[in-house]
Amino acid sequence: MFTIYNIAIQISSFFLRLIALFHPKIKLFTEGRKTVFSYLNSHILPDDHILWIHTASLGEFEQGLPIIERLKKKYPSHKILVTFFSPSGYEVKKNTTAADLVTYLPMDTKANVAKFLKIVRPELAIFVKYEIWPNYLNALKQSQVPTLLISAIFKKKQIFFKPYGGFMREALRNFSFIFVQDQQSITALKNIQLTNTAIGGDTRFDRVGEILQRDNSLAFMEAFKNNGSTFVAGSTWPEDEEAIVPYINSSNASIKYVLAPHNIKEDHIHNLAASIQRKTILYSQIGTQDLSEFEVLIVDTIGILTKIYSYADIGYVGGGYATGLHNTLEPAAFGIPVIIGPHYQGFKEAEELVALKGVLTTNNKADFAKILDSFIKDADYLKTTGSINSSYVNRNMGASTQIMNYIGTIMEQ
Repeated sequence: MFTIYNIAIQISSFFLRLIALFHPKIKLFTEGRKTVFSYLNSHILPDDHILWIHTASLGEFEQGLPIIERLKKKYPSHKILVTFFSPSGYEVKKNTTAADLVTYLPMDTKANVAKFLKIVRPELAIFVKYEIWPNYLNALKQSQVPTLLISAIFKKKQIFFKPYGGFMREALRNFSFIFVQDQQSITALKNIQLTNTAIGGDTRFDRVGEILQRDNSLAFMEAFKNNGSTFVAGSTWPEDEEAIVPYINSSNASIKYVLAPHNIKEDHIHNLAASIQRKTILYSQIGTQDLSEFEVLIVDTIGILTKIYSYADIGYVGGGYATGLHNTLEPAAFGIPVIIGPHYQGFKEAEELVALKGVLTTNNKADFAKILDSFIKDADYLKTTGSINSSYVNRNMGASTQIMNYIGTIMEQ
């Protein structure tokens, strides 16, 4: 199987280069990797000490960020290298100041792995959540580099637990230690004789906890909210907006609405604004406008949604009607009730918050209207539901401290 894997990686690399001719995102994927080795060679000096964190995409970066920030603070003489697999992570975070070096991860071929590790010479490697690359992990173990997997989740349906998943089980065994999110994962790993594990929780709770401590003020939101009740819908897809927009157009509720679509391309923003029958303004049009006069604000930019959630009385997280639910922890951390679409299975925190009734699900626009009305009309219900979410976030913090304590023992050796 390992031979088949290596052949498959080579074939995949070839076809990705062909697909890149017609697909912009795949082009970023392939073109970005062409400069990785020259970038590393020019930025890593012979006497540099490297701590390497690999994340698949933007979500995993945010998950790893509490560890990245703590590593940078605790080991200032080391350089922090962050690698991405996906363009959607790299393109957004390539200029982050959280790390000293940011680049793509070369494809998991033996030649790439050997070249990458020869340049980087990491003293520690950390993989976030799902990133299991057999050739990298095998080479790291052979080089005696301590290698951690953090905030992982394992389920019986994954390849590691299938009869044909032997080569991937061997990849897992190359980790020095695995921090998982729950007991289910511990049990699954024990069934394949992996015991170098511990429940470390989810570092995203620490991430959102840190967000609460920062300055989240936004002058335009102060002006728009104008001390009124505000509903914020973040990372919405057209399917979400099909439930939300009819409510905005028909409701008599005294509330402001903020919509932050996942897709901020001009045509989608234009169509969304045109579908709304209330006084609406785009973030890009704010200028010197008196925002208190507007009822709907459409956020046609990225990077400020988390701060906007701090002004919400009620939140909505998109993706539950479409391709996959976005981050429910960010609005939940601010102690507000959160509404989502019907498809949230596989998102652990969403499943748990739905069970606790801090997050409520909708199946259609009628459900959405009923739930939103219930929060608008009943202040006690709104407050109680929001407190469920903030309590949940607070009691799940601490993963980063546990992981950093373990790293400390490694670095002292």
